[in-house]
Amino acid sequence: MTVPDPEKPRVVTEHPDFYIVHKPALWLTHRVHGGGRVAVPDVLGWMQRETGEPDLSPPHRLDRETSGLLVLSRDTEAARRFFTLFKTHLVGKSYLAIVRGTPGWERRTLDAPLGDLGLGAANRVLMRQAVVPNGRPAITDFQVLEKRNGHALIEAHPRSGRLHQIRAHLFQLGLPLVGDKIYGPERDAFVEFIETGQTAELTARLGLERQALHAARIAFPWAGAQVVAEAELPADMQRLWDWLDA
Repeated sequence: MTVPDPEKPRVVTEHPDFYIVHKPALWLTHRVHGGGRVAVPDVLGWMQRETGEPDLSPPHRLDRETSGLLVLSRDTEAARRFFTLFKTHLVGKSYLAIVRGTPGWERRTLDAPLGDLGLGAANRVLMRQAVVPNGRPAITDFQVLEKRNGHALIEAHPRSGRLHQIRAHLFQLGLPLVGDKIYGPERDAFVEFIETGQTAELTARLGLERQALHAARIAFPWAGAQVVAEAELPADMQRLWDWLDA
């Protein structure tokens, strides 16, 4: 029903050692080789061209359809320090998600290991994650901010950094993200997307052109101070949330 406004990455925080950049939805974090026939813009390449700094590097990444805050280190020493911060879980991240369903709880912590679901008759997507007994430890804190018309706006705080952690954990809770092609109610939506692209009919069925997930806040210690950056709900998710209240 809605399409993200065409936009470019924007610098939220500039520091001598790093940038914090707002990644628009449908942009890659960095270039992926062997991609599809249509070129997809990437934040790293765009920032390298804009700044003339070839040593920029992302110490973490966001899925292509996820919008929000992304860190880029500016030299190898900063990259090494960020590696340590992420490895020791000293980087705090908060996400905003619009989900299908209205949970009966206000706060919930899900401690459930995640791993590959595996290809089979019930799963045609190689990258799909699931709660599995032999998975890697994964913990996410959730808080319901508001409920509207069979949907909820949820804040998510992942304590670990597993692949698709928030999306897979929300699916486990019976609260799939609006627009999610892998963890939504239509299990073959991603396969359809690969075969046909993002058609208007697919968007109408899923409720949004992309998954309704936004990296809204990031915080970490740096040089004796606490760095905090925030990014408000993007226009497409805000329109969806307003529409649900109409």
